[in-house]
Amino acid sequence: MAGIVNYISESYNELKNHVTWPSYAEAQRLTVIVLVFSVIFSLLIWGVDTVFSSLIEQYFNWVKS
Repeated sequence: MAGIVNYISESYNELKNHVTWPSYAEAQRLTVIVLVFSVIFSLLIWGVDTVFSSLIEQYFNWVKS
């Protein structure tokens, strides 16, 4: 149990004294960048899924004929 308490204590000390936190403006800018890339990536996945879905549907229609 002492090991867990020591780990939490050292982690808190590391976060409080040794981590450089970004400014509010930088955090906002980075958040916008992440959102933009997330939207682009999700649209890319949607497009690939639509194309593959259409190809599979055409294949099964061809096999049924």
